[in-house]
Amino acid sequence: MTNKSIIQTESAPQAIGPYSQAVKAGDTVYISGQIPLDPETMEVVAGDFSAKTRQVFDNLKAVCEAAGGALKDIVKVNIYVTDLANFATVNEIMATYFPEPYPARAAVQVSALPKGVPVEVEAVMVLS
Repeated sequence: MTNKSIIQTESAPQAIGPYSQAVKAGDTVYISGQIPLDPETMEVVAGDFSAKTRQVFDNLKAVCEAAGGALKDIVKVNIYVTDLANFATVNEIMATYFPEPYPARAAVQVSALPKGVPVEVEAVMVLS
């Protein structure tokens, strides 16, 4: 595919495995799962679930901007949490990052996430 490019930014955590932060194919950007890592230290941020979730959305925002877009350009979000009891908190925080109309979304509880974090978010963005 000749219209495929890799998106990379120092403003979001570097990949911790064999993947890219995001891949742009045509006008679509596929953003890898973001966890609550501080991009400068590559350590999980301190604090409660809310602080960790905000860091995830900050990381997602940084990757969007590196690709030439913004959170408002996201059309699909997948959210993974280790405890669905935190789902209301995710909703509250997500609403402060995304303008209406909101993207399509899936949210699932998983048994574990990388580095033992409680939340991970991946997304698909379409640039116009």
